[in-house]
Amino acid sequence: MDPLLGQLLTPKYDATLVLLSYMISFWGALLALQCAKSMFRKDGSLDWGMTVCAAASLGGIGIWSMHFLAMQAYRLSVPISYDAVLTAASLIAAIVISGIALYLAGGHGQFKVSGWLAGSLLAGIGACVMHYMGMYAMNLRATMALNPATVAISAVIAVVAAAAALWLAFHLTRVLHRVAAALVMALAVSSMHYVGMYAANMICTSDAPLIPLKIGGNYLDVSVYAVAGILSLCIFWVVLGRSMDDNKLADSFR
Repeated sequence: MDPLLGQLLTPKYDATLVLLSYMISFWGALLALQCAKSMFRKDGSLDWGMTVCAAASLGGIGIWSMHFLAMQAYRLSVPISYDAVLTAASLIAAIVISGIALYLAGGHGQFKVSGWLAGSLLAGIGACVMHYMGMYAMNLRATMALNPATVAISAVIAVVAAAAALWLAFHLTRVLHRVAAALVMALAVSSMHYVGMYAANMICTSDAPLIPLKIGGNYLDVSVYAVAGILSLCIFWVVLGRSMDDNKLADSFR
C-alpha cells in the first residue's frame, strides 16, 4: 500500500545487514589500528603508504562502509536510491579527514595531547559531515526533517568515539588488545550512525527529486562488501610488504 502525502514514514531495519555493517566496521577499525602503529618511521618521518592504508581502513572501511551498509538496512515503504556524487563525496571526506586526524594524533611518532584533541575534534566533525552527507544523498519520495537535539547527541558520540579510536591507535601493542579495541570502536561508530538516523523524520511527498546521476538496486550491499574486501587485500599486501622490508632491514644490522 502506497503511503499518503504528508504521512510520516516509519523505518524498519534488516537485522542481517545491521550485523554485517557492524562486522565491516570492526574489520576496518582493526586494520586501521594495525596500520597506525607503522605510520611514522623511527626518525619521525611519515610513511605515506601506511598513512594512506590507515586512512582508507578507518575512514573508508570502518566508517563509510559501515554507514552505507547500515543505510541499506534502513527500509521505508518507498523506494530509496542515492545521489552518486554526494555518496562519492562522503567517501572521500571520510578517508581524507581520517588520515588528517591520524596524522595529528600521531605527532611525528610521538603522541601529543594537543594533537590528539585536535584530531579527535576533526575526526568527530568529519564523521558527522560524512554521515549527514550520506543521509542527504538519499533520493526518495520524502523530505527529511532532523531533530537538532538528537543530531547534537550524535555529534558528541562521534567526537568521543574518535578520541577513543585515536588514543587506542597509538597506545596498543598487543594483537588481542587491538581486537578488543576494534570491537569497541565499531560499537561507537555504529551507535553514532543509528542515533543520527533516529534524528531523521521522513515525510512522504509526491515525487522523488530529479538528480543527474543516482545509484540503487538490490545488490548495493554486496557491492560494498566486495569493494571493501578488495581494498582490504590491497592494504594487507602493503602491510605485509612493510613487515618483510622491516625484517630484512633488521637482518642487515645483525
